[in-house]
Amino acid sequence: MTTALRTDRYELTMIEAALASGRADRRCRFEVFTRRLPAGRRFGVVAGTGRLMDALADFRFDAATVEWLAREGVVNTATLDRLHDSAFSGSIEGYAEGELFFPNSPVLSVTGTFAEAVALETLALSTLNHDSAIASAAARMVAAADGSPLSEMGSRRTHEEAAIAAARAAHIAGFAATSNLAAGERWGVPTMGTAAHAFTLLHDSEEEAFRAQVAALGPGTTLLVDTYDVERGVETAVRVAGTELGAVRLDSGDLPQLVRQVREQLDSLGAVNTRITVTNDLDEYTIAALRGAPVDAFGVGTALVTGSGAPTAGFVYKLVAVEDAEAGGWRPVAKASAGKVSRGAAKRGRRLIGADGVARAELVIVDETRDGVPDAPVDRDDLREAGASIRDLTISYATDGDLDARYRGHDGVRHARAHHAAAIAELPAEGLRLGAGEPALPTVYQ
Repeated sequence: MTTALRTDRYELTMIEAALASGRADRRCRFEVFTRRLPAGRRFGVVAGTGRLMDALADFRFDAATVEWLAREGVVNTATLDRLHDSAFSGSIEGYAEGELFFPNSPVLSVTGTFAEAVALETLALSTLNHDSAIASAAARMVAAADGSPLSEMGSRRTHEEAAIAAARAAHIAGFAATSNLAAGERWGVPTMGTAAHAFTLLHDSEEEAFRAQVAALGPGTTLLVDTYDVERGVETAVRVAGTELGAVRLDSGDLPQLVRQVREQLDSLGAVNTRITVTNDLDEYTIAALRGAPVDAFGVGTALVTGSGAPTAGFVYKLVAVEDAEAGGWRPVAKASAGKVSRGAAKRGRRLIGADGVARAELVIVDETRDGVPDAPVDRDDLREAGASIRDLTISYATDGDLDARYRGHDGVRHARAHHAAAIAELPAEGLRLGAGEPALPTVYQ
């Protein structure tokens, strides 16, 4: 199915006008970046790039799409002829999926003709803004959980396709599993789930429900013990499943106090290896409040799939350079609107890593003369450090229209998850604090 209509009308009307002015084929470079992080956030996590590449592979104005545009009178016949069956022939580079980003990080760059590059604006932003918001929230929750596994279970709190994308983004940022089966099939995210309160209410007693679940799934299952009385539910669960009961789940109540009571009761009943999983509208702050409590796993829904207060990453897609045929190179361009100033020229990201393996700064390498970005030294004395190193952040996703398959599908998700684990490990410890503060790394232009 074509993805060409996942765009705004004004992208096509700009192409129509550019064809009329003779500038539609002028080579341009667009960049995706955010001017600032959401309030209270100290870093962001790039996610959605693999999904974007999949969508780009299907970005075609096929005959049916062109016919619909013609019926609606969206653009003129000359523009429709230009769009019909056209394919992206440019190049795309950007941060690896799972990488951290900061204000003005050049997260994605698209180079091609104006017509083909501007057409991708809406698709790129809708994908990256959503997925990066979810991944950024998920990374904060993973940090708050302090090593305990988390599962994504927010499918019923968002759009059905957004649920699949959210599960993927959360897994990249460190969540262990999802309740969403489509995310498992489409992206290879591990799936989990046992029973809800409805299963208990279906049966004539809690014990009957537990016996049915254990008979079907074995004693290693997770029993939901708070449909009625928690203390009685725990006692029944252990009596039915035995001391080898896998886990109990708590979905309500005063969790900090309740989990301690449940842990004491499980231990007193001999179920010392039975784990405790908590759910109940968790976010990073409630998870952090449970640090030190006997919680073995968390399930997170609504807060995760809505970005936990920041439903968008704040990315914009701006033209930063145009080819200057007369000068034989590239000319930086930038808007100067109040509060929305951008910086022209091609850019590439690097990270300064100290001798101790901890990141010191986000380096944005700027080339104001051409599309290719040359090597640049760290030329500020305050950034020099014995034993420090530079890590390149920008990779190639597409060259002359040829999409790199390594970053797509199941393999792309696995690669992104591993990359994120390595990137987050470089962040200064204070960068993981939930309190408000400056970005964890300063952005330095080179």
